[in-house]
Amino acid sequence: MQARLGALAIALIGAMALTGCASKDPHLMNLHSDMPGPDEFSILPSKPLEMPKSTTELPPPTPGGTNRTDQTPVADAVTALGGKASALKVGAIPASDQALMNDVSRFGMQPGIRKELAAEDLRFRQHSPPKPFYKLFGISSYLRAYKGMSLDQYKALEYWRARGVRTESAPPENTK
Repeated sequence: MQARLGALAIALIGAMALTGCASKDPHLMNLHSDMPGPDEFSILPSKPLEMPKSTTELPPPTPGGTNRTDQTPVADAVTALGGKASALKVGAIPASDQALMNDVSRFGMQPGIRKELAAEDLRFRQHSPPKPFYKLFGISSYLRAYKGMSLDQYKALEYWRARGVRTESAPPENTK
């Protein structure tokens, strides 16, 4: 009787093992497949089409520009969080920021400052001698070049706390 049960158990285990091998697609259950597939995150549904009240309301076509039915996830997120999506548009300075712009530009503005600063930054980093270790492993020279100019946030925090300035909590200092 025990021999029959043992044989039956072996037969059942063998049958289950064979049914596991019955898949016609060996990549079906492979979670780490190297096969190319669709990127489901790159597909965004478009906004619903809207019929204008008249054809004079239609904007002129902008080749290479945006479409009224294109998704705007950043603007939608700003609106959902209570902000104004119109503030994201590059162009004129909004009226709410005009006083700030008047204050920061009171001594004048230099139009090409970004390009000039980028060129000066590159020259400064090039004068800092490259270390073979950084070159070998492709580590950026930026942090190394500006290490002496960086602010020690914990010393600054203690400086202001010692003078009675209320400071919010800060993450603990990494003492490795």
